[in-house]
Amino acid sequence: QVRLVESGGGLVQAGGSLRLSCAGSGRTFSTDAMGWFRQAPGREREFVGAIDANGRDTDYRNSMKGRFTISRDHAKNTLYLQMNSLKPEDTAVYYCAAGASHHWPSISYAYWGQGTQVTVSS
Repeated sequence: QVRLVESGGGLVQAGGSLRLSCAGSGRTFSTDAMGWFRQAPGREREFVGAIDANGRDTDYRNSMKGRFTISRDHAKNTLYLQMNSLKPEDTAVYYCAAGASHHWPSISYAYWGQGTQVTVSS
């Protein structure tokens, strides 16, 4: 069974940091681009950022640039999201996803995780 499983979410104070992980299983994701999305209560899911299959190129939502960093470890089949200077408005369920990218940064996501809750208190 192919799965993406997020972890690392939790409660943090504003200004703090968290690192989310997304572990893949059932197949290698080394040839897929991977991304992070988030969804806050009452809001639509929004793109956070993505990384290409090689791990050399990244793409971020403008509001995350400079605060969030995406990386991946092919040996561990794992995607990461380092989040710094967190704000209460970053509170959301964070999801990882993987898929093919034929024209970067456009990605056709085929696999999704179940999400991990991040809560930032003021």
